[in-house]
Amino acid sequence: MTTVEQAIELGLSKDEYQQTIEYMNRIPNITELGIFSAMWSEHCSYKSSRKWLKTLPTEAPWVIQGPGENAGIIDIGNGLAAVFKMESHNHPSFIEPYQGAATGVGGIMRDVFTMGARPIANLNCLRFGSPSHPKTKHLLSGVVAGIGGYGNCMGVPTIGGECTFDKGYNGNILVNAMTVGIVKKDKIFYAKAGSPGSPVVYVGAKTGRDGIHGASMASAAFDSDSDSKRPTVQVGDPFTEKLLLEACLELMETDCIIGIQDMGAAGLTSSSVEMAAKDNNGIEINIDKIPVRETKMTPFEIMLSESQERMLMVLKPGSENKAEEIFKKWELDFSVIGEVTDTKNIVLKENNNIVANIPLEPLANGLIYERAYEKNIITKKVNIPKNNSNWLESLKLLISNHDLCSRRWIWEQYDHMVMGDTIGMPGSESGIVRIHGNQDQALAITTDCTPRYCEANAKLGGMQAVAECYRNLCSVGALPLAITDCLNFGNPENSIVMGQIVSAIDGISSACKVLSMPVVAGNVSLYNETEGKSIPPTPQIGAVGLINDTKKQLSNIIRKNNNQDILIIGKTIGHLECSIYAREIEKIENGQPPNVDLDKELSHGKFILNLADKELISICKDISDGGLAIALAEICIMSNLGCYIKKPEEININEWLYGEDQGRYIIISESNNTEIIINEANKNNISITVIGKVEENSFIVEHNNSKQEISIDKLSNLRNNWFNNYFEK
Repeated sequence: MTTVEQAIELGLSKDEYQQTIEYMNRIPNITELGIFSAMWSEHCSYKSSRKWLKTLPTEAPWVIQGPGENAGIIDIGNGLAAVFKMESHNHPSFIEPYQGAATGVGGIMRDVFTMGARPIANLNCLRFGSPSHPKTKHLLSGVVAGIGGYGNCMGVPTIGGECTFDKGYNGNILVNAMTVGIVKKDKIFYAKAGSPGSPVVYVGAKTGRDGIHGASMASAAFDSDSDSKRPTVQVGDPFTEKLLLEACLELMETDCIIGIQDMGAAGLTSSSVEMAAKDNNGIEINIDKIPVRETKMTPFEIMLSESQERMLMVLKPGSENKAEEIFKKWELDFSVIGEVTDTKNIVLKENNNIVANIPLEPLANGLIYERAYEKNIITKKVNIPKNNSNWLESLKLLISNHDLCSRRWIWEQYDHMVMGDTIGMPGSESGIVRIHGNQDQALAITTDCTPRYCEANAKLGGMQAVAECYRNLCSVGALPLAITDCLNFGNPENSIVMGQIVSAIDGISSACKVLSMPVVAGNVSLYNETEGKSIPPTPQIGAVGLINDTKKQLSNIIRKNNNQDILIIGKTIGHLECSIYAREIEKIENGQPPNVDLDKELSHGKFILNLADKELISICKDISDGGLAIALAEICIMSNLGCYIKKPEEININEWLYGEDQGRYIIISESNNTEIIINEANKNNISITVIGKVEENSFIVEHNNSKQEISIDKLSNLRNNWFNNYFEK
């Protein structure tokens, strides 16, 4: 017999405990209560966000599978599909950074290859606390090492992502992992159970006590005792996962599999419940048949363990021996642990005794809460001084800032060239991987979110995150196709936080509809707070686009410097509120974010793709954090070339250089093409301005009839040394 106190300890409320009794028509035992607590956790049930997630656009002619499976799938032509998803591993990474980040990478890769796809690229979005916080250095080094340690061993390139710092993440860092894979359209596998009588099979590594209560822990806020939750963090083994990947893909070439599901959050509990419920069946599991690596494990521990590198399969009857041969060849555990039934219950047996018997419907469908929320809260407008302070000193400070400096220290720890198909390097707007065996086509993959915008106006922030991903893809010549999201917020029981969630989803939805980028997969991570303080709202977006002709791929590196013009696509107003300039130079952190004009985002992106298709440009970069000056400086540093630009009279120098107006691109044009491009822009009602030329060695700005400059070598040194200096202190 269980008690309400035990239910609360497992993360259930008093009311939820009473609901379990009503569904069961009796008091659940401890194993049953543990199963309810896992499946009704925020992490598994989406009970606070599900209502709002249903408002997102999820369909398009190229969408094969939207939300509801392990990952989303889009058609990329030639009989192939891209499979991708982003997921959080925030709480585990804060508690144990190396293993938390490593198992986050392993988990998202399993989500992809469980659908039949071979992973071809990883990206990671990292948010840490202030660099001066005593935990930041330890967390940063551990997380980066964990990502590299797992991904490198798997032989999957890590080709991009983000890393920023803000005091709002002092108590809760964010580690969001994204994986993209490729699958033949006729070889896609789903999490389904098939017909009663079909054997249920456990494959992979053995089950241990690591990760127990992981889903519940990921659905709870932290307090001063968070380190005590270390045993809830899973321990990963990438070498076992590599074997599991190859064994699964080999079995998928046979005709043995009915359905397959990764054992992720809530482990065997969620995988068995979700598979059986999809076909409106039941499932019976023999606890004694489950491979374990520790003695005297209870049914509760076995069902709630989140040990890594495990899969649950439903096979066609009679194919067990064939499947077992493959897994034994790869030196992995294989065990028939049960069968599909028609009971519509999950039944667990141990020593021929029933130790749990729960109807699947309340577990699978979970709870839906109508949380109170405050409508989109908008930060008041503030005035940023229009001073004519030395733009050069500001540039030096910004280019060497922890949020704008080079991330080379991070991505050099990742193998981004393994598999031999990476053609877009980390540090660019989007990572690019060639579709193996096809020299012409490639996938462009990017991630983005600007939390300070979201904190000021969650709806605009959600729109901007999607729009910037759209620009990142267009700027490399890729047609944007779809997104995955990872919605990181604080406590949804707080009406302000819940309002941020609702508003951000509204913004994401609006942008996805206009830009024709449906949401095909995602994850929600809530209760990211410590001692009542929530993180900044962070609706992280990952996006995938298609390059049909790699010869027309755009770059942000200038290969030569003779007679090349620098142009801006999009109108510059000089919005400094909520900018990095305002935060770092003027020490003003509030204010309103820049407006997002979705129609202009769409027309500007199409214009860039049209120029690329006509081979009128080869160099393009979107303008985002830090404004024009930072974007142009990055091009110059990457190219080891300089520039000369002249400020228009009608705008303040700092607004021009550091304003974060949206929807803008820098393009570099051969001078004999410039007039053609301007005429094309005028025909399409696109704002376009020639601002200067490519030069040899210096970054030169002219305004008020005077020139100031800095050598590219000096800029490069300022940009490249922050991380090394940080760890040398």
